[in-house]
Amino acid sequence: MAVHRTLFLSDIHLGARASQADLLLEFLSEHSAETVYLVGDIVDFWRIKRGPRWPEANNQVLQAILRMVRQGSKVVYIPGNHDDEVRAYCGSNFGGIAIERSAVHVTADGKRYLIMHGDEFDVVSQRARWLAVIGDYAYQAALWTNTPVNFVRRRFGLPYWSLSAYLKGRVKAAVNFIGDFEHMLSDEAKKQQADGIICGHIHQAASKMFGDTHYINTGDWVESCTAVVEDKSGSFHLIRWLEVAGAKTTEDISGQEIGVAI
Repeated sequence: MAVHRTLFLSDIHLGARASQADLLLEFLSEHSAETVYLVGDIVDFWRIKRGPRWPEANNQVLQAILRMVRQGSKVVYIPGNHDDEVRAYCGSNFGGIAIERSAVHVTADGKRYLIMHGDEFDVVSQRARWLAVIGDYAYQAALWTNTPVNFVRRRFGLPYWSLSAYLKGRVKAAVNFIGDFEHMLSDEAKKQQADGIICGHIHQAASKMFGDTHYINTGDWVESCTAVVEDKSGSFHLIRWLEVAGAKTTEDISGQEIGVAI
């Protein structure tokens, strides 16, 4: 098992049909860390309220996280907008898991990174939740198409393809939203005199430099299945846990201007 200095996971959305809990279990069976940050939307309470779907793999994911706590890992849970009910408990500690609104992580080489989910800078999520819920329905509809489309693609030996990820990269409004989001989060890190920021929320794994500020997004475990880790030297790596043939790839993202197309 690879033991990292720090592991960052976000947007697992346990309880949602599209959550890739089985793949996350595979990942957690091979990766652990001294410190683990759960960067929001771990459990999808929005989806659960509409009708619970809770396969055994979801329980196993939670058990795997608790196992890391028992084995000595420090686990920090920063709730997002889909698990915002947990924000009422920020400042508390449950079963060895610290719940915080945000955090500052200091890397092995002394750099400071602000850790937050990121929905705080999504105007729709903050000011028009009803519109965010409608958008969530549309996103789930796009995700639903992934199953039949990729069933056919596998028959022809083609790699996994996501309609929702494709639309995010092609629709002008989505591209503009992602660009604005990245700039706003980077500006917040600069205001707080941090060297960078690590967030989730938009399901778009990325590593970019905005001036001297390093923006990192961990991606998600709904369509892209990505995680960010820090090694003993303080360097960051993006791990893309691909669905095709169980392939795994790792990219060094330490201070580099890398945008990950997922």
